[in-house]
Amino acid sequence: QVQLVESGGGLVQAGGSLRLSCAASGRTFSRYAMGWFRQAPGKEREFVAAIRGVINYTNSVKGRFTISRDNAKNTVYLQMNSLKPEDTAVYYCAATSGSLSGPYDYWGQGTQVTVSS
Repeated sequence: QVQLVESGGGLVQAGGSLRLSCAASGRTFSRYAMGWFRQAPGKEREFVAAIRGVINYTNSVKGRFTISRDNAKNTVYLQMNSLKPEDTAVYYCAATSGSLSGPYDYWGQGTQVTVSS
């Protein structure tokens, strides 16, 4: 069992930056692929980025977002730069023992990111 707790969300102006963190419980964190997903109001949840050795990003965040992980701290990060209003969403951290494409077995509670224009 893995428990995930996100933090770092908030309100930021367009062009600004935020760094999300996701702290994981358990001693086998390094074995999991970790992903970030987001869900905007009225839209389906979408993939943002994932990491385990290799890294994948959805096209809309390439060059602006950076995913990273610190296995010693059981934490995965999402550095978000050049934020746009369309990045507004609840951001979720997730973990899978499978591939980066999932399915993801464990989910955090989410953290709200709001980008004002």
